[in-house]
Amino acid sequence: MPVETIDTLIIGAGQAGIAMSEHLSAAGVPHLILERHRIAERWRSERWDSLVANGPAWHDRFPGMEFENSAPDAFPGKEEVADYFVTYADRIGAPVRTGVEVTRLGRNPAGPGFRAETAQGVIEARRVVLATGPFQRPVVPAIVPEGAGVVQMHSTAYRNPGQLPDGAVLVVGAGSSGAQIAEELLRAGRKVYLSVGPHDRPPRSYRGRDFVWWLGVLGKWDAPAPTPGTEHITIAVSGANGGRTVDFRRLAAEGMTLVGRTETFRDGRLSFAPDLAANIRNGDANYLSVLDEADAFVARNALDLPEEPEARRMWPEPSCVTDPILSIDLAEAGIGSIIWATGFAPDYGWVDADVFDDRGRPVHKRGVSHEQGLYFLGLSWLSRRGSAFIWGVWHDAKYLADQIVIQRNYQAYRGPDGR
Repeated sequence: MPVETIDTLIIGAGQAGIAMSEHLSAAGVPHLILERHRIAERWRSERWDSLVANGPAWHDRFPGMEFENSAPDAFPGKEEVADYFVTYADRIGAPVRTGVEVTRLGRNPAGPGFRAETAQGVIEARRVVLATGPFQRPVVPAIVPEGAGVVQMHSTAYRNPGQLPDGAVLVVGAGSSGAQIAEELLRAGRKVYLSVGPHDRPPRSYRGRDFVWWLGVLGKWDAPAPTPGTEHITIAVSGANGGRTVDFRRLAAEGMTLVGRTETFRDGRLSFAPDLAANIRNGDANYLSVLDEADAFVARNALDLPEEPEARRMWPEPSCVTDPILSIDLAEAGIGSIIWATGFAPDYGWVDADVFDDRGRPVHKRGVSHEQGLYFLGLSWLSRRGSAFIWGVWHDAKYLADQIVIQRNYQAYRGPDGR
């Protein structure tokens, strides 16, 4: 097979890979990006039709280019987001090679750096940036067996209500994906059950500012690591329908049935934890804490932002919260499909390097692994809370590019004897 050499190889041409390319180009570092499908493919083919960005266009973008077709406070649709990265890659001249899948990556046995194997040939690189993102292998809990008489899919396979068979739908997971999908199904006239686990529930906006602005001025985007016990807490926030705060009580008032965390399945019945009220109460506490901090910030800085007392008024407790449903017979409830909005797990089985913990998660410090020359980019909490967001990955990429330049300078040094 032909062997190609390059200084730095980037694997993945999503937001992380494109950001990395921009900074490496600015630093004069020769590099190549390999993408197994198209640029930003997951935005196009692994998300539902009506998906929009969770942040407004003025915020969720790279510093060098605005969204062409969305107003600053609008929430771009998934196709526009994907097109944004294609246009950006073209604008910066990113050396992207699409349709090339890396099947194995390991140390180069014949010299320094790494060896990437693809169907098109072998590429040897002194450095490699794994920019494959945080959403790799969809996780579906082994709760409901395949032969249970109900259609099951992960949220990555869901496209629109018409895709599902007739009947009610159970959506498991009340983060951004689950909440948005459940509301879309409800608006389409479906009977919807939503399994609500632990979550944070920030306001979509408050006192005339989007929550992304509040998290910025309050310094929360820069939190260096999740607090203990909150590493896997989902965030219930949505830009759908122009953007509004996710309020589970409101969804219940509109006809949705809320249940607790999905636990077991037996003889056609699903059982749920008795934690629904506590999960909603804890989500409320998170919501109110943001309002409290925002009010204090306004007062401290004498900002002319209008008060919003309505934001603190809660919808009445629905009966599904005060008298929780602890089990459901799927057939009796007419549930024909289950959508698992239950997140993702890392999938680095193709990487032969001792840089992962016992759960397969990368071990790194701000994206720099202890395997010299191997870097990670685009992961949640890579350096701070904002790392997995479009704007956050751009800043993380700049840091990694600086580290690569530093190492290149050391390696380029020659002593007085020229060695």
